[in-house]
Amino acid sequence: MGERRTWAEKKAEIMSRPGAGAAYEAARIRFELGEAVRRRREQLGLTQAELAERTGLKQPAVARFEAGGTMPTIPMLERLAEALEMRLSVRFQPLREAS
Repeated sequence: MGERRTWAEKKAEIMSRPGAGAAYEAARIRFELGEAVRRRREQLGLTQAELAERTGLKQPAVARFEAGGTMPTIPMLERLAEALEMRLSVRFQPLREAS
């Protein structure tokens, strides 16, 4: 049996594979968008079903989105923003400033 490695070593190995960085970044974006929607929904005191009704989605679709399971389109983000009483803002930022 092989030598046991730390999570950091395992992550470094996985991230060294071709395409892993792009996949990781896409997953991060999905997670952060879902988390932001969930936080705002909870601030407004809405259930997932109520948000789904406001956006024309089904509740399971809202749950998947909040869990980071789907990458939304810009029109979908606009619908979510309106339903959450917010304005969507998309911007480009130099990589050295992004974190």
